Amino acid sequence: MPHIITFGNEKGGTGKSTTAVHVAVSLMNAGRSVVAVDLDDRQRTFARYMENRQSFADGHGLGLGLPKTSVIQDGSDGSAAALDAALGSDVDFVIIDTPGRNSDLGQVAMGRADTLVTPMNDSFVDFDLIGQVDAETFAVKRPSFYAEMVWNARKERARHDAGSVDWIVVRNRLAHLAANNMVRVGKALDQLAPRIGYRVAPGLSERVIYRELFPRGLTLLDLDVIDEARLSHVAARAELRKLVASMNLPGLSDAADTPDAERAAA
Repeated sequence: MPHIITFGNEKGGTGKSTTAVHVAVSLMNAGRSVVAVDLDDRQRTFARYMENRQSFADGHGLGLGLPKTSVIQDGSDGSAAALDAALGSDVDFVIIDTPGRNSDLGQVAMGRADTLVTPMNDSFVDFDLIGQVDAETFAVKRPSFYAEMVWNARKERARHDAGSVDWIVVRNRLAHLAANNMVRVGKALDQLAPRIGYRVAPGLSERVIYRELFPRGLTLLDLDVIDEARLSHVAARAELRKLVASMNLPGLSDAADTPDAERAAA
């Protein structure tokens, strides 16, 4: 059976789909077979990213790797069966991008995950989904509703096949300069982690390049192919490799997608 990676967060604008796309391409660059499922049939961000990627590759004669991607409509007849069929694919990994809202099918995908990735911006607005803090001390008071959803998903996974869900909270769009807010959010995440059972992983910093990649369906790992790699992109790709390595995925080397020039520079 494939290793299932579900990207889930009920709040939009956290870089969930961008992170999912980059992880998928990283896995393919490492020689792993990948199938992707987009459960947001309205916005279809992951699927649109792949459509742009296919169009750009065809238009420029490039052999860019693309995972077979399907879009499943939540609540439609046979939606759960379609998801289970995708999860039974004969591949190494299945990437699931869930909607940035409450979704019945998204909750099913959480309960099927081997790895659940929850990207969040470095903000107490985003943190409020998993935990509530004291207004004066910023100390964690209690877990929030999304943490309860993950708990229920873990119980569902245990009932389904006695498996477990490795929950990773990814801090996306970190500023390059330390600030009080960054420190406070970090402390709150570390304080809550042992109570509800997640790991904190480094994510993707705030960079203009991510906004420019989507129309062409490109990732940081494709910039050498189109001869647009810059020195600043080396640091961005290092962040991506660190994220993928921190996910502890089976049979994956953290240096598998590292260009030779970057290995030499390191």
